[in-house]
Amino acid sequence: MLPFEYDRATDVEQAVRLGAQAGARYIGGGTNLLDLYKSGIERPARLVDVSRLPLNTIEALPDGGVRIGAMASNTAAANHALVRERCPLLAEALLAGASAQLRNMATVGGNLLQRTRCHYFTDPALGACNKRTPGSGCAARDGFNRIHAILGGSESCIAVHPSDMAVALCALDAVVRVRSQSGEREIPVNDFHRLPGDTPHIDTTLRPGELITAIDVPAVAFGTRSHYLKVRDRASYAFALVSVAAAIDVHDGMVREVCIALGGVAHKPWRAREAEDALRGKEFSEDNLRAAAALALAQARPQEHNRYKVELARRVIVRALRIAGDMA
Repeated sequence: MLPFEYDRATDVEQAVRLGAQAGARYIGGGTNLLDLYKSGIERPARLVDVSRLPLNTIEALPDGGVRIGAMASNTAAANHALVRERCPLLAEALLAGASAQLRNMATVGGNLLQRTRCHYFTDPALGACNKRTPGSGCAARDGFNRIHAILGGSESCIAVHPSDMAVALCALDAVVRVRSQSGEREIPVNDFHRLPGDTPHIDTTLRPGELITAIDVPAVAFGTRSHYLKVRDRASYAFALVSVAAAIDVHDGMVREVCIALGGVAHKPWRAREAEDALRGKEFSEDNLRAAAALALAQARPQEHNRYKVELARRVIVRALRIAGDMA
């Protein structure tokens, strides 16, 4: 076992001070970090336990949105009356992730920070991984890449982001609130995760020592007319092959507003803005939904074993929008 220092933070100020030290990592529920530590993939010099910080409240925002404390469990967030009433898309996505036992332990802050489930990342015996060891190569590109990215990949990495929650937050234009010794700042979820480029080991735009304190989900007028659709290999405790978070405002048969985000297809939750633009002001019809879905996948670059994802993603987009639209 690799040695490390352990500190239990008693307040946010102490947490960010300890978290600013070299090699420090925050730990909440630990459902991802501890697995990676036991595998030798994560090697923190110091663990800063933030699980007991008073950051688990869920409250209404003045604009009609919801603020979810970073230490709230996935279960608490999914079942909270405010979340279910004001942003059911998020509740659906949370309940689609992991198992009930893991949702009880995992925090919403940690959910955002999940690392990829690429087999080549989690199992060093399978081959090289630039995310695990920068500059070593990407065995997935020439290996078995059935679960890998079809959008936004690079020569260095074609891993996908595993979070269901983050896909819904991306569609809803949520904002991540973070704290450091320098103060507070807000990061739009759409800017929080990075595409791999040539530095796939850097997952997010967080700065060293920054601690997630809350997630703000703004009021979306049509946010209750939504659906999260996840396609996976089995019905329970499996990551998405393709998922879609969709919300749509249909009035008199016309699309007034729409938001679409995809999971399981890229290194980060993927906002399908071209598809949204194609639908606004158009008739809510099967042909228009299919045309928009085709635009969403126009830049897809599949690998040898994941070409099926392109057509699958198109169909999941259409079905999710159809379900959400029928609720309008």
